[in-house]
Amino acid sequence: MMPMTTTQRRIERRWGKGFHWMTREVTSGQYVVLACSALKKVYRDILIRGKHGVPPKSDAPGKEGKPAEVQLLVVYLSGSFEVISGRLLKRKGHFMPSELLQSQFDTLEPPSDPENFIHISVDKSLPEIIAIIMEALK
Repeated sequence: MMPMTTTQRRIERRWGKGFHWMTREVTSGQYVVLACSALKKVYRDILIRGKHGVPPKSDAPGKEGKPAEVQLLVVYLSGSFEVISGRLLKRKGHFMPSELLQSQFDTLEPPSDPENFIHISVDKSLPEIIAIIMEALK
């Protein structure tokens, strides 16, 4: 299996469907937790500004038609290729074949200022990771 190109990722239907769902929830004033790779800054920008560079309009009571307030906190979980590869190989029935992992590392543009992000090592335990995320959301 060959890694997807940036163009293929851009037109990936699941991305579009997920973005449509998220936009609907955010514009109605709901909080959204979205788990996706968003490997490039441009993808994270789309999550904030919309695919056309314009924030979606709000449907929330009293804010109808105004730009929706989209606050994105990127949780950047980082780990070495070896650690992540080992975990991926232990998964059964996962959609991503392990041979594509290198392409994910090659494509990755880690978040940086001025993006709103927290950086957490996957070497931490799950309870530690959750605690860090919950603290950042306060």
